[in-house]
Amino acid sequence: MKHDAILPQHIQAVKSYLLQLQEDICKALEKADGKGRFREDSWTRDGGGGGRSRVLSKGAVIEQGGVNFSHVFGEQMPPSATAARPELAGRHFQAMGVSLVIHPHSPLIPTSHANVRFFIAEKEGEAPIWWFGGGFDLTPTYVFEEDAVHWHQIASDLCEPFGKNVYQTYKKWCDDYFYLKHRGETRGVGGLFYDDLNEWGFDRCFAFMKAVGNGYLDAYLPIIDKRKNMSFTQHQRDYQLYRRGRYVEFNLVYDRGTLFGLQTGGRTESILMSMPPLARWQYNYSPEQNSAEAQLLEYLRPIDWLNLDSSNKSS
Repeated sequence: MKHDAILPQHIQAVKSYLLQLQEDICKALEKADGKGRFREDSWTRDGGGGGRSRVLSKGAVIEQGGVNFSHVFGEQMPPSATAARPELAGRHFQAMGVSLVIHPHSPLIPTSHANVRFFIAEKEGEAPIWWFGGGFDLTPTYVFEEDAVHWHQIASDLCEPFGKNVYQTYKKWCDDYFYLKHRGETRGVGGLFYDDLNEWGFDRCFAFMKAVGNGYLDAYLPIIDKRKNMSFTQHQRDYQLYRRGRYVEFNLVYDRGTLFGLQTGGRTESILMSMPPLARWQYNYSPEQNSAEAQLLEYLRPIDWLNLDSSNKSS
């Protein structure tokens, strides 16, 4: 791994970008919703640092959504980080990022998630260890193939300047990461996921993080606009609440960001803002055969959305 020297101005540049990204995303989502407004809570962490959490509830389109910025630091990395990276033990760290989850009211608009982050771990007399991570993914209840294709086309386009295999590599990582092993399902239709990115050098890695952060709105807003005026039934709403249970299961069982936040003493309300406002579980539920609800299960696996054909979907 390559680790360039990281200067204070590098860290400040990342922080300034992340704060502006939070601002831009909140304004764009408020405009798309047409009614709701984000409420901001600023917080501090006992161990060092803090953040600002913004949550929109009971909007015209967004039932609940959160867009959080955090910048925390401390004397040692938590077990969730050092277990896989023992070289981080004994280093003080900084971690900053923007993380968001949007849960629309309509079951015809997918839930969306995005995250971009930067970590640096330092120790006197040794080179810093730093990396970028992030991505975005889409979790529909009812799949419109054109929406999934659009989502992945944006992902592919933003990756293209960084290398011909970047999209396929990070798409696969997303499919593998957002996988509920106990259910045998992907969380949704995927997108991008990357972590430990430093081999391109700081400037290029930072540029990629910005491409991912900026790409989220390009990917999600057209889907909101296309679906927000479509009517839906109570049956579809009930199925949405059932499928939201899967979202909760993933975040509490598998999500590394949730674990990192809790282990570093982050603000619990901000860490768990990704949870939907309503969800339901039903014992041993199975959708009716050949129904629209059963069709979702056909999509909850890795699919090559940019080369979609009938054999791809049904194989």
